[in-house]
Amino acid sequence: MALIDRATAEALTEGLHPDPFSVLGVHDGRLVAFVPGAKRVWAVGKREEELTEIIPEVFASKWDNGPYRLRASNDDAMWDFDDPYSFPPVLGEMDKYLIGEGTHKRLWEKLGAHAITHQGVEGVHFALWAPNARRVSVVGDFNFWDGRRHQMRRLGETGVWEIFVPGLHEGAIYKYELLDGDGRLLPLKADPLGFGAEHPPAQASVVRKLGLHHFGDGAWLKHRAARQERHAPISIYEVHLGSWVRVWDEGGRPLSYHELAEKLIDYVCDLGFTHIELLPITEFPFDGSWGYQPIGLYAPTIRHGRPEEFAELVDAAHRRGVGVILDWVPGHFPTDAHGLQKFDGTALYEHADPREGFHQDWNTLIYNYGRREVSNFLLANALFWLEEYHLDGLRVDAVASMLYRDYSREPGEWIPNKDGGRENLEAIEFLKAMNAASYGGAEGIMTVAEESTAFPGVTRPVHEGGLGFGYKWNMGWMNDTLRYFAREPVHRKFHHNELTFASSYTYSENFILPISHDEVVHGKGSMLGKMPGDEHEKYANLRAFYAFQWAHPGKKLLFMGQEFGQWSEWSHERELDWYLLDDPRHAGLRNLVRDLNRLYREMPALHWGDCDPQGFAWIEADDAENSVFVFERRAPGVPPVVVVANLTPIDRTYRIGLPQGGEWVEFMNTNSAHYGGENWGNLGYITSQSQPHSNRQYSAEVYLPPLSVVMFTPG
Repeated sequence: MALIDRATAEALTEGLHPDPFSVLGVHDGRLVAFVPGAKRVWAVGKREEELTEIIPEVFASKWDNGPYRLRASNDDAMWDFDDPYSFPPVLGEMDKYLIGEGTHKRLWEKLGAHAITHQGVEGVHFALWAPNARRVSVVGDFNFWDGRRHQMRRLGETGVWEIFVPGLHEGAIYKYELLDGDGRLLPLKADPLGFGAEHPPAQASVVRKLGLHHFGDGAWLKHRAARQERHAPISIYEVHLGSWVRVWDEGGRPLSYHELAEKLIDYVCDLGFTHIELLPITEFPFDGSWGYQPIGLYAPTIRHGRPEEFAELVDAAHRRGVGVILDWVPGHFPTDAHGLQKFDGTALYEHADPREGFHQDWNTLIYNYGRREVSNFLLANALFWLEEYHLDGLRVDAVASMLYRDYSREPGEWIPNKDGGRENLEAIEFLKAMNAASYGGAEGIMTVAEESTAFPGVTRPVHEGGLGFGYKWNMGWMNDTLRYFAREPVHRKFHHNELTFASSYTYSENFILPISHDEVVHGKGSMLGKMPGDEHEKYANLRAFYAFQWAHPGKKLLFMGQEFGQWSEWSHERELDWYLLDDPRHAGLRNLVRDLNRLYREMPALHWGDCDPQGFAWIEADDAENSVFVFERRAPGVPPVVVVANLTPIDRTYRIGLPQGGEWVEFMNTNSAHYGGENWGNLGYITSQSQPHSNRQYSAEVYLPPLSVVMFTPG
């Protein structure tokens, strides 16, 4: 009886055999090997036996001598190697069951590329979900990018393919070669669960080990929950790592994770921010997307270094008492051929119908959240970053686009849900599951929704019917406040409610007040450029804006460069305009942000009630004629803070109501010379009288510098 028939051998050489693992290796006392480039092949075990050449590249022999290695030769060389088809599967039955069920919360430990020792042999285990592919192979420099050499094993009905490639190590470059269900060759695909990637514009995945950095942040993690809860001070410095600082004497390269671990964290600590928020660092091909069109959701971008060096950055922040939030993008993905688009020849990760699966605003594809394996892929990714890299939170991008099927679509361009409504019920269930798993899996973390609609219960717990986020960006506050401050002061009295309206809903969610990168790009100008008036008034307006933001209920977020009043819009192609700090007015703005952060952290009245209505009360909300606002911030058991904003270029003496008598210290004045102002104020304190005013038993006359915010607390 022939060892192997010619048709089977030819199918192996053409990469068309439906199950090469059923033929290659040892089966029923015979050994079959497919060795491209070899003229002679031997099996080496208890004894050595030369295999018979069936057709070129396919060799076979009877074999009953147990484990073996292969030896091959041609006219130029001889080489020994372990046969990948001699190894049993790595994934177990429970893994296959959970993956098939879409409930494997630690998916990254099983899929992707893992450098392991399998049956005493070092190599790399590759596993991939591609249920509709006819064949899947792993290719790379190690096999001359030849998809016939390492055809993978299909694991039952799970749709998962796997292979153990002996002799490979960390750093190997690879992609996947797939034939679709009709046998057509697809573009080579990067690994959806790859932990590393080549430097763009190269597109291959890279085998990377996890856990190479040994964290020393136990003290931070122990107290993290208290530092991120609703009553804690949270002020966030949003940063794009590629354009914060560049090394111009080395070609203008961005800083490495190692350099950022020192320079960025030193800077953030000096300014007193409690957290940094990183624009997406999940691997992405196009610099101009700023990371918002990721290909490698499980890989920190190689632009700044290896995975363990990113872990070093997070660890360095924690050791200095700074939390790290990742801007995370589960709402869409790009159409790049090497990415998730029609991954196995079908609309696997996306919806097939463009009315559900194509994002018109960004020319991207929308995840099919109703497919359990896709939701599992995304949910596990959230846990991956929180657990493997100790991240403290995820800011979820474009939540509104996930919640509504008609987001940015005209009638006829979208498909209603099963109940005939516009809500994306599957995305809503995914977000609930993600938040529940994140808060349940990593103690003390926080999730943040960038959500611009009035969708109810975004920050209500899942068990109470909400989406389960910890915080939500207050886009309404941001839009109204920016609109107000951009107006010429003479017109502000007609738009007084733009600063007071937020108080009607400010405690409907747990809010963060964001001045993000979105407000200083695409023709919107910089924060300083938005301010009206001459140069002197622009600086004064911006100082007042920041003080108003830090005094208003809600956690704080500021995008890099705005802390010192960058004049130009942000560009990802160059670093910030650090030279501006030679100007005392810009240095003064940064001094102000530093002091606002310090006071915000140190004074419970300024942060305890960010998300609690007991922490805020208006004293004067209706003086539109003078464009003056007076409110009180408070916390249990500590002195209150009274904030007064005079948002006209006219200085005035003004009576304000006070919640108690005695002397009040003026501890913040944006007109201070230290911040670039004229040093006009109240000589450090005011004294109240027992004279009712603004529904308060006490009051005092105060001097209000023009375009300024002053703050008082009992002395």
